Amino acid sequence: MNHFEKFEQLGLTSAVLQAIDSLGFTELTPIQSQILPHTLAGQDAIGQAQTGTGKTATFLITVIESLLKRPFAEDEERFLGEPRALILAPTRELAQQIFDDCMALTQFTELHSACIMGGVNYESQQWELEREFIDILIATPGRLIDLVNKGFVYLDRIEVLVLDEADRMLDMGFIPDIKRLIGRMPVNTDRQSLLFSATFNQDVMSLAYRWLHEPVFVEIEPEHKTSDLVEQRFYLLAEDQKLDAIEHIIDSVEVDKLIIFANRKDQVKRLYDRLRRRYEVVMLSGDVIQQKRDRYLQAFKEGEVKILVATDVAGRGIHVDEVSHVVNYTLPDQPDDYVHRIGRTGRAGQTGISISFVSEDDAFNLPALEKHLDTKFKLEQWG
Repeated sequence: MNHFEKFEQLGLTSAVLQAIDSLGFTELTPIQSQILPHTLAGQDAIGQAQTGTGKTATFLITVIESLLKRPFAEDEERFLGEPRALILAPTRELAQQIFDDCMALTQFTELHSACIMGGVNYESQQWELEREFIDILIATPGRLIDLVNKGFVYLDRIEVLVLDEADRMLDMGFIPDIKRLIGRMPVNTDRQSLLFSATFNQDVMSLAYRWLHEPVFVEIEPEHKTSDLVEQRFYLLAEDQKLDAIEHIIDSVEVDKLIIFANRKDQVKRLYDRLRRRYEVVMLSGDVIQQKRDRYLQAFKEGEVKILVATDVAGRGIHVDEVSHVVNYTLPDQPDDYVHRIGRTGRAGQTGISISFVSEDDAFNLPALEKHLDTKFKLEQWG
């Protein structure tokens, strides 16, 4: 396999190259140079890669090229609600992010994309599906199952299937839904399938080999599991000191943008209620309706609000520049979530600070985290 470094070397259509150029991409990332030669040739692929490695562009370019190179014939019948490609994502935020990237990469083509997910008005999504033929459908599994069962979406013409963050789909209990959806698609030898996951265990691998046809496997080691640009601090404190400690941090350090992560929705709500008495703050969790989530995220992205309180749903697939600080109000149960959380800062060459609170309730998550990152943390006493 030739070693490719630039997008021009891949034989892409001019409309896709134009979009790539307008987005300012030039060099291929490691995952792009290793997977694209296979997927552009129509092979199935499994990619192990973290967020931020260029995997979204990898599968979108594959999907777009595949559809552009096999246009519908004049006499071929098409039906509304019958997408040619399906991209499944575990969370609304990630689905929205993929959709935004998809719109950017298809801007010079005639391809029509749609995004459907829970928490969004049902009628507007129905209208979107009935407005014109859909080439690329990006969806969360729950809402898609609903629309398939109601006869608004048909999956019998799927040419390319993408499963993003398969490990997350497993954790969130989506696998039975996905099995049902795949049961309505052409068999795996009659479609191209791509699966991406940050981590691979036996469960993910067995799904991959059941749903994909002779896939090529590409593993991209993150260059560093955690960025060298992120200074990581750990403070020992009692559970009831945490709220005061958060306020102390906000008041005493130069914060551009701050994300505070907590494991549970009720913890996020309590933090939000406390902080909004004194600060401009927004929150993202499964309890916040989608319209508000979009509005809150936009306000945070644009710097109108400097503090975001969130569950891990918000940790994945959200790209916000200039986040100077991340605080782990509670240490996550999964080491991988820690990597995702602190990866929200220290991006694009900027340095960032991650502060983790370790109370009697969090301490048991530390050993797994240290083992995962192959390091020993220095714990400081708070105050």
